[in-house]
Amino acid sequence: MGIQSAMFSGISGLNTNSQAMSVIGNNLANTNTLGFKGSRSIFSDLLSGNIYGSGGASQVGRGVGLSIVDSIYSQGTFETTSSNTDVAIEGTGFFLLKETGNDTTYYSRAGSFRFNQDGYLINPEGLRVQGMTFDPVNNSELLPQDPTDIRVVNLGLTPANPTSTLTLTTNLDENSRVIGTGIPIDPTDRTTYNYSGSTQIFDSLGQSHLITMYWQLEDDSTNLWNMAYTVDNNTAAPQAISQQLQFDANGLYIDFPDPLTVQINLPAWGNGAAASVIDFTFDCTQFDSSSAIIGQEQNGYAAGELTNVFINNQGTVVASYSNGRQINISQLVLAKFQNPGGLKLAGANRYTATSEVGSIRVGLPGPELGKVFTNSLELSNVDMGQEFVQMITTQRGFQANSKIITTVDEMLSELINLKR
Repeated sequence: MGIQSAMFSGISGLNTNSQAMSVIGNNLANTNTLGFKGSRSIFSDLLSGNIYGSGGASQVGRGVGLSIVDSIYSQGTFETTSSNTDVAIEGTGFFLLKETGNDTTYYSRAGSFRFNQDGYLINPEGLRVQGMTFDPVNNSELLPQDPTDIRVVNLGLTPANPTSTLTLTTNLDENSRVIGTGIPIDPTDRTTYNYSGSTQIFDSLGQSHLITMYWQLEDDSTNLWNMAYTVDNNTAAPQAISQQLQFDANGLYIDFPDPLTVQINLPAWGNGAAASVIDFTFDCTQFDSSSAIIGQEQNGYAAGELTNVFINNQGTVVASYSNGRQINISQLVLAKFQNPGGLKLAGANRYTATSEVGSIRVGLPGPELGKVFTNSLELSNVDMGQEFVQMITTQRGFQANSKIITTVDEMLSELINLKR
């Protein structure tokens, strides 16, 4: 092994430290890149050569090489934002992204999402975010299917829903005056009823109407009450309800079932809306307290205009409409890898999975895959102080190897000069 081998060892050091400086430069260049994960250079010695001396055979190394560039998947800090479609992951999970017309799944930690003109949730490069879709009928359950593009379909108006169930939780004063038997309820005559209350209902076109209930105490000894209703203040045609309310000595409804549910049929509304059939539930008591409607609940609503779309801390994409409706659209899914080091960089804050990642677990956000935080973005995990220290040591390594080359050059010059 000649003197020139030392020069080639120096050359290997120059090349390796140059590559390490490229890694450091890339880390520092991406200090402000969302979700960026820094890398580090791992060196390894090259094959050694054998030399022989009086003490026997020995080995001398022949330089250094770059073994691998490792990605460091440590947690980055969070930045609070004003966008409610910005999402950050705390944990080891990755967002799933897909290009239109491409089945390749990309993975990313950068959660700066937005909606495009077609209602798809996308990242800044236009890739569509993947999630599980909610059942449009039972809006609290996810459909049993693979993750797909997250999309808000109703970008305009959401259809109206006619009222089909109505519940009034009411207390009727135990000290109410007795009106008597056989006296019809007349909304225009306050002496024919004890208490009245109104609530809003909706027809099939989403137009609101007012239904008013009237209660009349018929018999104080048996706590027997009569009821009637009017619609849209049509006091000329009150509709009596054949069922009566009766309470025990404790002020509780005594018949079965409890509470009382009555089906009422409302004719066509005259505005083109279909006739309505409503299951009217009377959850009533008769306590020694003023008559009052304590609560009212009905399932109808008017047509609504989309006012906002946001992602909550469960990763659920929720659409809000002007009629007060909030509809669950989809829930973000995350991916976790057995070996994240097997991910391959694809540019634009994306990775692709190679065979080296091992098993891939895809599921909803949670303790295993990672928690999500809205109005937040994960910043780069690059430590600038550490990178500058690495830069200094890499620079010194480069200088030392360059010195090897100049020193060997001087030694060769001396060797050539022996002929003189």
